Amino acid sequence: MTQSAVAVGRSVAVRVPATSANLGPGFDTLGLALSVYDELTVTALEAGRLEIEVEGAGADAVPRDATHLVVRSIAYAFDAMGQVLPGLRLEGRNVIPHGRGLGSSGAAVVSGLLAAKGLLEGIVDIDADTLLRLATELEGHPDNVAPALFGGLTIAWVDASGPQHKKLLVHRGVSPIVFVPEFTMSTSVARSLQPLHVSREDAVFNVSRSALLIAALTQSPELLMAATEDKLHQSYRAAAMPETDKLVQALRAAGFAAVVSGAGPSVLVLADGPGRRLEAAQLVASHADTPWEALMLAVDFKGGTVRDNAEGAT
Repeated sequence: MTQSAVAVGRSVAVRVPATSANLGPGFDTLGLALSVYDELTVTALEAGRLEIEVEGAGADAVPRDATHLVVRSIAYAFDAMGQVLPGLRLEGRNVIPHGRGLGSSGAAVVSGLLAAKGLLEGIVDIDADTLLRLATELEGHPDNVAPALFGGLTIAWVDASGPQHKKLLVHRGVSPIVFVPEFTMSTSVARSLQPLHVSREDAVFNVSRSALLIAALTQSPELLMAATEDKLHQSYRAAAMPETDKLVQALRAAGFAAVVSGAGPSVLVLADGPGRRLEAAQLVASHADTPWEALMLAVDFKGGTVRDNAEGAT
């Protein structure tokens, strides 16, 4: 067996933010990085060894073998770069809720790719474009992995040369709050509920709102209510998560720019100031029939990071 170029004992630490995709009208295109983070330490071991320790959100459900998504992502990156995978020790602390529409699987993919980048530092370079390409291949679409990698508000698209992204800075007046329920929702199930074709009127509606949403998030937060309207995906998924739909409708009726976060079932409110965010939290606490955990968050502007345990940030 060919020996890995990564020295035994080399160790890197990774930190990746949660993300909320779609943001209402921007289906499979827009994503926002949020200040909730999964943290991971990966250490190179002798060939053939694999040790996994995970604590926190979803820890009881994740596998402790080579099928673990972070391990698969590390292996995928090593293979893509023509490198031999060393043995691995993973120590993970999960904070991003699993199955709640906050990009936990995208964060796992990005964590693995950044860990591979860190382990291969000085051996082969994995640049930003390659990270996005590999992440999209693993995740299936770039709307979650782009903000997880790069932070901020991202527009993601795919052209003949592969997945692309544009990172934008969010207006300082935008104050996100996420309401997280106890129940989960499968992304694949949520996606299966959407029709293959939509009307021209609905397509034009979402194009206009997506364009407006970019302006609202970067320049004019007072436009967020109109900008977060959607006719492509949320209504089709409503029957599968009635509590989520009920909360979104109640918040919007009260004037809050509420949307389903990703595939759900969490609800994201893009408030136009910290005071309005507090009002949204009070409304949910006093009127919701089912319990919702309120996470008052900031927009993460940095994205995923990897640092060598001995040498500092990379």
